[in-house]
Amino acid sequence: MKVPHELIEAIAISCYAISAHRAFIYLRGEYADAARVLSKALADAEGKGFIGRNILGSGFDLTITLHCGAGSYECGEETALLESLEGKRGMPRIKPPFPASVGLYGKPTVINNVETLANIPHIVLHGAAWFAAIGTPKSTGTRIFSVSGHVSRPGNYELPMGVPLRTLIEDCAGGVADGRRLKAVIPGGSSSPVLPADRIDTPLDFESIAAAGSSLGSAGVIVMDERTDMVRVALRLMQFYTHESCGKCTPCRIGAQRMVDILARIVRGKGKLADLERLESLAVAMKNGSLCGLGQTAFNPV
Repeated sequence: MKVPHELIEAIAISCYAISAHRAFIYLRGEYADAARVLSKALADAEGKGFIGRNILGSGFDLTITLHCGAGSYECGEETALLESLEGKRGMPRIKPPFPASVGLYGKPTVINNVETLANIPHIVLHGAAWFAAIGTPKSTGTRIFSVSGHVSRPGNYELPMGVPLRTLIEDCAGGVADGRRLKAVIPGGSSSPVLPADRIDTPLDFESIAAAGSSLGSAGVIVMDERTDMVRVALRLMQFYTHESCGKCTPCRIGAQRMVDILARIVRGKGKLADLERLESLAVAMKNGSLCGLGQTAFNPV
């Protein structure tokens, strides 16, 4: 994180607005570099009197704690994150009650992601109208798009919402590597449905991506060229979600593994026509029977 003080300022503003005196930054355990940067930034901010007791003489106290989890993808789900913060296994809670009513240690808790919070100081400084003028009428502001896969310049690109997918891939990421043709794009992280190459001019906003048949999600854009075997892509993604499932829900825990079994058999050349119906049936069961977003969306690439 290059600008950690932007996040710290945003947390301080948010806590002041809701009269909260305790905040936590939850960081996945593998992100050691980010942890070091944030730890130093928190110490520096407290040394300057920007957080801690009686901030800048205002009479407002705020403690911000950096908590590094055990390395669970599942803890991106808000209630699993709360469980992990409390020292338990990172598994989702049944809702309701929602965290805003019963959250960390049973107290009302507001949870937001870093990207959302980082906008707050700029909105306070420049005004809501300024922020709303960026992007589209319904998807305002900018978004950080993390581009990976078969592109010449993978990386993070902050762009106004509504920019065409083509602009992101060709102008920012340098186009498909080695002059190959585009085959497919996953626009919103690995659990969002795949878009074929003919949707490359779709605007990158929530409504347009949904209308195209996918979701913007985390804005993790995965680009695949003409060589890509899409069944192997589906298999690899389901192997990931099988590994990351916390195991609490039977539809997710068993359904994901069954999908892996079927896809692995198809890759070996032993697929059956009935496998398509079976995969669809498993997807419906996972969507309707899982407690959290992992199980409810893991099947999307399939």
